[in-house]
Amino acid sequence: MTPDLRVQPLPPAQATDLDTLTPLCAMVNKVYAQAEAGLWQDGAARTTVDELSALTRAGELVVATLDSEVVACLRLQHLTEDVSSFSLLATAPEHQGKGIATALIDHAEAQAEAAGRHHMRLELLVPQTWTHPAKEALAHWYTRTGYHLTHTTRFDEDYPHLAPLLATPCDYRIYHKRLL
Repeated sequence: MTPDLRVQPLPPAQATDLDTLTPLCAMVNKVYAQAEAGLWQDGAARTTVDELSALTRAGELVVATLDSEVVACLRLQHLTEDVSSFSLLATAPEHQGKGIATALIDHAEAQAEAAGRHHMRLELLVPQTWTHPAKEALAHWYTRTGYHLTHTTRFDEDYPHLAPLLATPCDYRIYHKRLL
């Protein structure tokens, strides 16, 4: 891992900081455009500056910085008294393979444990009729880090507002990891 890496929630006061949120939004959309190629219609964006602003205001956006530059992020939510969830995990391509995503997940899990949650949840979007190499690699990585597939559900049933943006029918796999 990079020794000068810093992982922390983006302060709510930065919810209007376009100098931070605009490049972060572009980075997330670039990463997801590559990682989810073929799943979404052309031009579909994974997130917006407004969404990142709302997540920041809610205290849910965690960022990793190197030399004051935001190079990665994830969303941390506390879903129930027992379960937290992370999503929107993205690391700038030039910083991938340095352990930054692992540091973000470690931070999220530690925060969930500190809040008394016993489980961490994540969702992995996968195509129904074909195998996506990046998604299979992620599934193996999550499994190696202690996450277990609990079930698969239809994306269009839980996210009907996003389903029209898909280029192919998708499910999402729900993974859990016991924390405490």
